[in-house]
Amino acid sequence: MQYRTLGKTGFKVSEVSLGTWQLGGKWGDPFSEKDALDTLEAAYDAGVNFFDTADIYQDGASEKAIGKFLKGKEDKVHVSTKIGRKLDPHVAEGYTKENIDKFVDECLTNMGVDSLDNVLLHCPPTAVYYNPEVWFELDNLKKAGKIQNYGVSVEKVEEAIKALSYNISTVEIIFNMFRLRPADLFFKLAKEQNVGILARVPLASGLLSGKYTADTKFGKNDHRSYNRDGSAFDKGETFSGVDYMTGVKAADELKERLGSDNLAQTALRWILMFDAVSTVIPGASNPQQIDRNVSAADAPALTHDQMLIVNDVYNKYIKNPVEYLW
Repeated sequence: MQYRTLGKTGFKVSEVSLGTWQLGGKWGDPFSEKDALDTLEAAYDAGVNFFDTADIYQDGASEKAIGKFLKGKEDKVHVSTKIGRKLDPHVAEGYTKENIDKFVDECLTNMGVDSLDNVLLHCPPTAVYYNPEVWFELDNLKKAGKIQNYGVSVEKVEEAIKALSYNISTVEIIFNMFRLRPADLFFKLAKEQNVGILARVPLASGLLSGKYTADTKFGKNDHRSYNRDGSAFDKGETFSGVDYMTGVKAADELKERLGSDNLAQTALRWILMFDAVSTVIPGASNPQQIDRNVSAADAPALTHDQMLIVNDVYNKYIKNPVEYLW
């Protein structure tokens, strides 16, 4: 495992880290604390020292499992959590000082810690980026020692760029072979301000595993079944906003033209070709998936021609309309 500096946090974090949306159970399946703890330990044993979670993942069970895992490792690992999606309805007006303070306190309780390494607003409505009081309250929490760093998880590149107006340390953004636009301008601006980048949804909800076909079925409680049209949350979260069958065709062509029999590993390694990225955060629901993820850190770099192939497939299948929506 190799390590990179997470922007102005100064944290040295594993190039491949762990996103915990699926921790302890696949999407829609019951949560298993044992599987969660086994997965966290497997990641740690493989060199992973950065974990991304959120207060709503498994209704707080993800944070609580991470809290148990942290005991005795507090100085060896870093955790980033997200707040805001508990709001119902999830509207900009809900991002008040009182709610932000409450959410942070609940995260501290869930993980059993005195201070949070990194707190991200969890894909807030666009209007929140234009309300400086929200960000000033995060400054206050930082001064009070409840959080060490803060940032935001975004849906759109424009939101990421606007967030750079504030004293953020990190931005979490969808970036993968099917979502190239962040690298055009945002990466340059983030590097100039020493803001760390967490690359999320790196496999486009599994499309970039190269294992899906027209006949692949997903459970009814899996967002890949019920959110393809964005009826539950932003459409870009599911398959990176790519039409499913288009994504299958594009992934198949990537496998063939890149000569890859392990497209997931190649897709993660592709992300690490961008030095603006601090870490990539694929998910895992059990220990067996950890090896698949972390192997990307030691995979050979893509060649110039391979990088051009990715761009070509993107332009052919994905750019219109994805690039113009996010």
